[in-house]
Amino acid sequence: MTSKDLVPHLLRTLYALQSEGAIVTLETLTTALSVRRTDVRRAISALHREGCLDALRMRLTLRGLALGAAFAAAPLRPLRRAPLRSVKAA
Repeated sequence: MTSKDLVPHLLRTLYALQSEGAIVTLETLTTALSVRRTDVRRAISALHREGCLDALRMRLTLRGLALGAAFAAAPLRPLRRAPLRSVKAA
């Protein structure tokens, strides 16, 4: 999984949690998205560098809020492909 795939989902989740007034930690994000901590950290660092997220406070900036609101209203591709089911020969 690349951070390019994860960032829209992360922004959407941060937007929803921040709108509810919830305290956001790395653990809440990894649990909400069901992805590895390393991937979430990498995406958080990228968003911080781009000015969309204050990584120290885990709060979206104005730019991040706008992007999160846009992603909240748009359909996103799933983070993972659906697992292939093995078909038993009859």
